[in-house]
Amino acid sequence: MLSGAGIKIFSGTSHPELAEIIARRIGLPLSRADITKNSIGENNVRIEESVREDDVYIVNTGCGAVNTSLMELCIMIHACKIASAKRITAVIPLFPYARQDKKDKSRAPITAKLVANMLQRSGCDHVITMDLHASQIQGFFDVPVDNATSMADRLGVDFALFHKERKKANEVSRMWTIWLILAEPLVLAASHLADAGATSVYAIVTHGILSGNALTSVMESRLEKLIVTNTLPQTANQEQCSKIEVIDIGPTLGEVIRRSHYGESVSQLFHEVPY
Repeated sequence: MLSGAGIKIFSGTSHPELAEIIARRIGLPLSRADITKNSIGENNVRIEESVREDDVYIVNTGCGAVNTSLMELCIMIHACKIASAKRITAVIPLFPYARQDKKDKSRAPITAKLVANMLQRSGCDHVITMDLHASQIQGFFDVPVDNATSMADRLGVDFALFHKERKKANEVSRMWTIWLILAEPLVLAASHLADAGATSVYAIVTHGILSGNALTSVMESRLEKLIVTNTLPQTANQEQCSKIEVIDIGPTLGEVIRRSHYGESVSQLFHEVPY
């Protein structure tokens, strides 16, 4: 729990439910910000309380109208910066444009680097995120980046790795991946594992975006459960697919914020969490 002195937590409009969970975890109310759009669709932001010399955390994730959420975040950071905040941390559970992290064809942009530049030029001093698409994105920043990858680190597995191989009979199989947008590769992997003798197949995904017919594919697949986190809202997906279970990362992000505020080790947090 935090005392509330010298720290403020704000929420953008992309995932207010997660921001509320984070704020409850550290025992603080969300600070007030008025976020609206004008007649031509531009974001208007007004910070409604003093942030002078405060440690400010702004929660906004890269889902839904991603471009709107990103611009909203940059404007909120800038508003706090010119209001004399001491330090500004962007809490971005799902980092926007993270998959555009390299030149994969001629004249292609490295958009993740552009986003990093935008955040820094807006006045961001620190970034907290979850499972970046590639670790080199951390190198795009000149400010500290805490990239929480605790599940795979603790379990000693690789990300997004599936080998088609014979499994022992009656063996339960699990698959880990970071992003799930189209479900077909995961569904196919589950089918191969089941054909090879796995009695149950579970998939664990950090960012369950689930676009197109992904929900139907998962529901009709041989997956026992698809376990995702709430780096983006999952309520509607759960209502449509009973195989989806959600891990709440709000308490973890709240603890990362607490440790960041007090200058404690963030990496140590993931070594202390019990299996």
